[in-house]
Amino acid sequence: MPSTAPEPHRTPAPENAAAAAGAHRPWTVAVLGPGGVGGLLAALLSRAGHRVICLAGETTAKTLRENGIRVRSEPFGDFTAEVEAGTVLREPVDLCVVAVKHTSLDEALERVPAAVLGPDALVLPLLNGVEHTGALRDRYGHDRVAAGVIRVESARVAPGVIEHGSPFADIDLAGGTARPLTEVAAVLEAAGLRARVAESETAILWAKLAFLAPFALLTTRYGTGAGPVRTEHREELLALIEETTAVGRAEGAPLDAARSVAMFDACPAGMRSSMQRDAEAGRPLELDAIGGAVLRAAERHGIAVPTATRLVAEVGAL
Repeated sequence: MPSTAPEPHRTPAPENAAAAAGAHRPWTVAVLGPGGVGGLLAALLSRAGHRVICLAGETTAKTLRENGIRVRSEPFGDFTAEVEAGTVLREPVDLCVVAVKHTSLDEALERVPAAVLGPDALVLPLLNGVEHTGALRDRYGHDRVAAGVIRVESARVAPGVIEHGSPFADIDLAGGTARPLTEVAAVLEAAGLRARVAESETAILWAKLAFLAPFALLTTRYGTGAGPVRTEHREELLALIEETTAVGRAEGAPLDAARSVAMFDACPAGMRSSMQRDAEAGRPLELDAIGGAVLRAAERHGIAVPTATRLVAEVGAL
């Protein structure tokens, strides 16, 4: 989904010989959580010639082993990709994409033992929120975990069936890691994604959260898409953007409330958040990872966020 902050300084996916060689060499990639985001990445990386191992529950893993991953996408086309699948990682990999919901993160990480990852593995979390990188680094080591965000609208409509609804699938990477992030960006670019390396992980994480928190809280609270939110609930939208922008700036991210509003106004009217989808399906919400993260950061900096506080409480009561 779109970012709302000024674009941080980024290094485009590299063209140098070393990165190109890394992109063309087949990698072994583990994908923890082959849902809307993880399933799309798994399929694209497999189609690009990489060995992909999806990690999920036994029922889902069996379906993926037998049927592969079917993708329906306008920019990427409709295709089926073969993948391997299991319940636990049993061999070293080059890259481990973590794409589960925050609500199941702790349990899911048991599928990826730190001792099995391998000395050169890089862990790339593509989760909502800003607080997960610390926990992952405690578990796997600081130099093995990058910060990452993805902007995409993609949903798992059945095990192994992915509908990619946005015209974009952009990934930003940041952080000091043993494996150069330029290599990872080159692999992702070669698979068809738009991948960029940024200087500041704070900037990329809060750029996404500054959009996601207003979008998720308001669409979920009122059970509607982006269009009605920006017309019928505009006063709340503007207040929430101002609050999240102030908190993100206090955290060190160069956010711009006016640009956030412009980005929200440019969203497709029917665009819905994953939190809203979860609420409608009766699934646990990532409310703490998204809204709770804003409230905790606001408290650290002594910033009043009355709109965010009220909406977090109201969504939690749904």
